[in-house]
Amino acid sequence: MANKAPQVGMANKGPSYGMSRVVQDKIDKKYDPEVEELLVQWIVAQCGSGVGKPEAGKLGFQEWLKDGVVLSELINSLFKDNKPVKKIASSTMAFKQMEQIAQFLTAAENYGVIKTDMFQTVDLWEGKDLAAVQRTLMSLGSVAVTKDDGNYHGDPNWFFKKAQENRREFTDDQLKAGKGVIGLQMGSNKGATQSGMSYGSTRQIQ
Repeated sequence: MANKAPQVGMANKGPSYGMSRVVQDKIDKKYDPEVEELLVQWIVAQCGSGVGKPEAGKLGFQEWLKDGVVLSELINSLFKDNKPVKKIASSTMAFKQMEQIAQFLTAAENYGVIKTDMFQTVDLWEGKDLAAVQRTLMSLGSVAVTKDDGNYHGDPNWFFKKAQENRREFTDDQLKAGKGVIGLQMGSNKGATQSGMSYGSTRQIQ
């Protein structure tokens, strides 16, 4: 009698949030204590001992980052000048803490962390998805190591260098100029067939 192949993963299906979420869940199914350890090491090396250290474990990690202050210190430490988070203040008020986290998220995205690697404020503040918080911070570390601009502190081997994509970047002026050329090409035939047919006041021919 042939052995039946075991059914894999059918029981763990859970709610679906669209393809990107499913893929992400497969990659980051759960919070990783080793990643936590690495991130704590990096944040302390990057920001200095003033940020303190959390108690080991998920809850300690969440509590450490929950008011957004350490995160804001972290993103600011990656800039020599023009620090992105202008005001860093510890608060016990929920909306102030969430605001501080949101400032970090905006700054991290502007720094180069891609949208799909970003956690949502509630993932951290309510502890909904601390694996997503880890993913954002790992991605931030990778961007910092890849930039190699002298502002990263710590062991560069803690993070993977991001693949340097060979993308062409266009400025707004270049894009406008390109549209202008296309516009001229499209408009070059306009009115040519009406040459000499209209005298005095012009009328629009529908």
